[in-house]
Amino acid sequence: MARVTIELPSAFHFSTTINIRITDLNYGGHAGNDTILSLVHEARMQFLKSAGYTEMNCGGIGLIMTDAAIEFKKELFYGDAVKISVAAINVSKISFDYFYKIEKQEKEKIIIVAKVKTGMVGYNYTAKKIVAFPQDVIARLTKID
Repeated sequence: MARVTIELPSAFHFSTTINIRITDLNYGGHAGNDTILSLVHEARMQFLKSAGYTEMNCGGIGLIMTDAAIEFKKELFYGDAVKISVAAINVSKISFDYFYKIEKQEKEKIIIVAKVKTGMVGYNYTAKKIVAFPQDVIARLTKID
């Protein structure tokens, strides 16, 4: 069976650090797959906030997720501090992809815990239809400092 593999971009637009909470653990004693999606959702919201946006108002339009993929590399445990880096790439008139690199320190080295990709489209929640992104939104979300 083919496994999901995610090729990360060489540069990221934003990063944040989040600690794993006890409520993030599943019956196996480690962070579950739902936690990984919650972590990247939080990182995405922080990234948008840093650019002056929200998922409901991104330059006058909303964002809606069309797909998600996770490539698991290592487990996360209670108290782990994870660095989540975010990049917005593969931009078209109506969509783009977020890529996320989740890392933690293990002994003396930084290791990748998971690679994640989510597809996003511009969306008008009132009209219930896909819409184009304003150019200033794309410029702001893809800017690397």
